[in-house]
Amino acid sequence: PQPDASKQDAAVAADIEWLQAVILGIRNIRGEMDISPAKPIPVLLRNGSAEDQRRLDENRRFLMTLAKLESIQWLEPGDEIPPAATQLAAGMEVLVPMAGLIDKDAEIARLSKEVDKATKEIGRLEGKLGNESFVAKAPPAVVEKERAKLADMTSARDKLQEQLEKIKAL
Repeated sequence: PQPDASKQDAAVAADIEWLQAVILGIRNIRGEMDISPAKPIPVLLRNGSAEDQRRLDENRRFLMTLAKLESIQWLEPGDEIPPAATQLAAGMEVLVPMAGLIDKDAEIARLSKEVDKATKEIGRLEGKLGNESFVAKAPPAVVEKERAKLADMTSARDKLQEQLEKIKAL
């Protein structure tokens, strides 16, 4: 059977994908930091759009239950950010404060690994975009998509590097 495309709501599907990305980010932090899935944890969200805030407001109950959260809070620009484990989800940062939850050395190792991974990907993308043959032969949409990936990856690496420096300073 095939779904009836006329009955599918793209906005609802996008909201569900956002919810899945946030929950996956929280679960990844739990797994990497060896935090029990049964332990309720506080979560902070940062650098999201107005659309992300709307989705949080509409789906707070689902997030609290599915991700087993103690609390979820939106950080405004300029708010003090406590030392936290970070994941990027749906273009925003998902932070789990480390106070009493996370081993500092393990978090430094994890963030260093993420920074290295992002740096390698940036190198790969820069090499691809620096290849004049690729830029000349590829459709403009593909080249633009690769440039957007490079910009996103550079931004992500800078955020991870900033978080790494904060944790090292503890």
